[in-house]
Amino acid sequence: MARPFVVGNWKMHKTIAEARALAIAVRDGARAFPEIDVAVAPPFTALAAVAEVLKGSTIGLAAQTMHEATHGAYTGEIAPTMLRDLGCTHVILGHSERRHLFGETDINVMKKARAALDHGLVPILCVGETLQERETSRTFDVVERQAEHALRHITPQEAAGCVLAYEPVWAIGTGKTASPAQAQEVHAFLRKLVARSHGDSVARSIRVLYGGSVKPDNAASLISEPDVDGSLVGGACLETGSFLGIVQASRG
Repeated sequence: MARPFVVGNWKMHKTIAEARALAIAVRDGARAFPEIDVAVAPPFTALAAVAEVLKGSTIGLAAQTMHEATHGAYTGEIAPTMLRDLGCTHVILGHSERRHLFGETDINVMKKARAALDHGLVPILCVGETLQERETSRTFDVVERQAEHALRHITPQEAAGCVLAYEPVWAIGTGKTASPAQAQEVHAFLRKLVARSHGDSVARSIRVLYGGSVKPDNAASLISEPDVDGSLVGGACLETGSFLGIVQASRG
């Protein structure tokens, strides 16, 4: 069984001072759970401050997105080389908010995933269906298409260290959570896809997280499913107690 992995996506929250305080609290609190891998994804403005707080700790530092190019005339974008320079270890790619609010496509995610690996960043590759897609029985078609593109130019050796995150769009920020059985069904499907494209050993190694209104009171039931390896946490990660509660619950 893979080591559980809990990632806090802070989205567009926290000033530098607030981010530093939250990072300190998470860093210190997570020491009680050495068997759980933890990462936080602050906004770009706070990455440097949080990197300084996390220096010497085991907590990973993730960016919330990036551009695939290393430099160029891309106003407002961030390059993978810049993220590495800041001390990032991971980057979230293809989050549903990036797809649905900012028009990112499967091709964008594919290019970014390749660029992340080329520059020493672990991609956290997000897939997930909308409510309409679920209600019209298109869940598996959608996540297959998204995952296939995300992993298309990634070797088996590289894929084993990547992270997939299933985040049903209908459960993000709505208070609705996929049942453990619903999450397990999609996670098992994703693992079978990886086995088919990259081999059985990779499918066993790659970590598949669940994201979508994860809270301390449902994290344990989700992580108890055989193909759920952790959580990509949104709103609940902005308060130390709730985030550490999810970390604790993820011990299984």
